Amino acid sequence: MANYVVCLKHGDKYSAEYVNVLHNMVSRNLTIPFNFACFTENGAGIKSGIEIHPLPAIPDVQGWWYKPMFFNPNLQCKGTILYIDLDVIIFKNIDKLFTYKPGEFCVIRDFNRIVQSNWDRMNSSIVRFNTGQHSQVYEKFMENPKYHAARYHGDQDWLFANVKSNFNFWPDEWIQSYKWEMRGKPEMSRITGKRNFATPGVPNILRETSVAVFHGDPNPKDSIDPWCAENWY
Repeated sequence: MANYVVCLKHGDKYSAEYVNVLHNMVSRNLTIPFNFACFTENGAGIKSGIEIHPLPAIPDVQGWWYKPMFFNPNLQCKGTILYIDLDVIIFKNIDKLFTYKPGEFCVIRDFNRIVQSNWDRMNSSIVRFNTGQHSQVYEKFMENPKYHAARYHGDQDWLFANVKSNFNFWPDEWIQSYKWEMRGKPEMSRITGKRNFATPGVPNILRETSVAVFHGDPNPKDSIDPWCAENWY
């Protein structure tokens, strides 16, 4: 069975550079054979060696609401799928994301875990499954995409509602929130409305951690921390 790392680029929030850098980071930190694919409506600037697949035309859907399509049993990528968001830094070996609980659905325990120890909701920044597994995530969504996208806060709430209890959380230590667990909460600029750190700092990195997730601001490229520039390339 083939191993696929897949990502999603929709609109102009993230440039092709984010796709290319994600491919670079995976290549440096994954030793098992893999294919890399990006699903996008605009493949301009994406380097060779990356498979480019067109996004399906889904009216009234944008951004993260394209994630249910990865559960389409007819997805072009056949095998074990490791979906990774573009706003991450991978800085250590991630073979374990393919070898942990093989054949089972694995996802991040949402980062609200830092304030509620028994928090059981999902964060969909990194998800692993086999092609066709939990196809109801795609099939039910496509019955009325506009309705479901309006009813649910985001794709990960939709995922949680439809996968129900048939999933596993990655060990919390493997994948950490940069701004909540590794670095501390960034401050918001009154001028730009964007968040960043007031002064450069050094993240607290656990021995087991391989991936830093940048949910919200700042994005990896925008962080003022030297560690980010040293590892996001």
